Amino acid sequence: MDIEHPFQPRLEHAFTIGIELAGIRWVTPTSRGETRAAVYAAEGYVEGPLLKGKVVPMSGGDFPLVRPNGVIDFDARYLLEAEDGAVIYLQNRGYRWAKTPEIAEKMARNEDVGPDDYYMRVCPQFDAPEGPHEWLTRHVFVGVAEKIPGANRIHYFVVR
Repeated sequence: MDIEHPFQPRLEHAFTIGIELAGIRWVTPTSRGETRAAVYAAEGYVEGPLLKGKVVPMSGGDFPLVRPNGVIDFDARYLLEAEDGAVIYLQNRGYRWAKTPEIAEKMARNEDVGPDDYYMRVCPQFDAPEGPHEWLTRHVFVGVAEKIPGANRIHYFVVR
């Protein structure tokens, strides 16, 4: 029997970001013996009940570290532009790992895999101007990501 904790947070879907990726570069091996990549945020969209807009093309990207055990440690930074023209800075930190070596190989080849084949979660932070988007700077978010060939789609939930 699951008993809800009195302080258990609830999650509310805020928006989804679809982002096309381009220009991957590799640093392998790094001085620490791991693999580092750089992949750029080519373009994308922001769509949802609490925020709409676009990803500012080529405004940043992801610089993940691939650990020897296959876990990818994300550090993505890029800009969003809300429908009203406000520019919002986004930093995503998170992890992706495949549930089997075969799935990891498919993902490395940029092939389609099912959402239950891997774990991909991010914890974003936003820097937004004062005004209607300032709420982004006052809440904690969790993102559940989909890896699709050549792109990511991340569903963001605000923790209430």
